[in-house]
Amino acid sequence: MSYQTVNWDKIEDEFDEYVWDKATAQYWLDTRVPVSNDLRDWRTLSDTEKSVINKVVGGLALLDTLQSEEGVDVMRPDVRTRKEAAVINDFLMMESIHAKSYGTILTSLNDQATVNEVFEWMNNNPRMQYKAKRINDIYQSGNNLEKKVASVFLEGILYYTNFFTPLWYRGNNKLANLSEIIKLVIRDESVHGTYLGYKFQLGFNELPAAEQKTFKKWMDDLLDDLLENEFAFTEEVYAPIGLAADVKQFVHYNANKALQNMGFDSRFPNAELKDINPIVMNGISTETANHDFFSQVGAGYLMGNAEEMTESDYDF
Repeated sequence: MSYQTVNWDKIEDEFDEYVWDKATAQYWLDTRVPVSNDLRDWRTLSDTEKSVINKVVGGLALLDTLQSEEGVDVMRPDVRTRKEAAVINDFLMMESIHAKSYGTILTSLNDQATVNEVFEWMNNNPRMQYKAKRINDIYQSGNNLEKKVASVFLEGILYYTNFFTPLWYRGNNKLANLSEIIKLVIRDESVHGTYLGYKFQLGFNELPAAEQKTFKKWMDDLLDDLLENEFAFTEEVYAPIGLAADVKQFVHYNANKALQNMGFDSRFPNAELKDINPIVMNGISTETANHDFFSQVGAGYLMGNAEEMTESDYDF
């Protein structure tokens, strides 16, 4: 067997190049976002509000653990180009950072006993476990197009139920650093969803018309099943703070966007941008509070200050 070097000067798919540049330019770490600075806001919240936030952040931790351990890696055998494999590698790294960042949020705002309770809840909640198993079953036994649909639905729809709360508080000028992490994650996921949707379209368009029709029926049935479970989860988590209806509409809006990423028409009426809670839309901008990464602005990402090296740096 002869090993072949990846030739980065050879362009097989320009979108691979674009997404690689975009994804690597967005690299970030949770340790650079001072979530503990949100403690003053956190202490003003009711126990019910804190419980909702902990549950949605905990749910994200579970789903991103699945994505980092299974969801991204299963895409690798079906790549069309070697640079696509490199892009997938970047996605895998970022999903691990996302999963870790949710732990950073929980430990920054809660005592250890509460964190343990949140982990116990997410590891045993039937609704959370159902969607994780439903998606992972497709990862393990589905074909390449089915796996891409599962990933786009997970990252582009199911995550957004849990994203709603941090964005809502950000729109109310609270929990700026927690929501900054969420916005960084959303920025990454928008790239992931667009890229996988594009790769899905390449494969889907190669299918005969009859197979496309059959696949579309499978996809619609999957979406209906996931949303039935998701809306039960929404009622369970959000009803105590009166936001369940707003969350469902937000999920429908993002479901339409996920379908569009894969080249399909929207399915859900009355789920356009203008229909979404304006407080959430005020906090959802995928531009971070400090999008250039070189200075601290508001709740933005913090970079260390550079200084010149000296001979003493080599004295141990």
